Amino acid sequence: MANTRSAEKQQRQAEKANTRNRAGKSRLRSALKKTRAAVDAGGADASVLSTGFSEIDKAARRGVIKGNTADRYKSRLAKASKRAAK
Repeated sequence: MANTRSAEKQQRQAEKANTRNRAGKSRLRSALKKTRAAVDAGGADASVLSTGFSEIDKAARRGVIKGNTADRYKSRLAKASKRAAK
């Protein structure tokens, strides 16, 4: 329970950010799941990877994940796509 007005405001802001970040994380996970499923099924063309990369970049830009995490996700997707293409 917040004791001061500034603490109450910070609590409100934290709850909003938590909701926003949770939605962003969920959206990212869904996009990753779809992209990985397409890669595993062998139907991962450039547009599927591009969509996945785009969602990862958006999440990083919004601060849902860190930049290095985004790079790691994209690297692993690209690697899996190349493996599946063989």
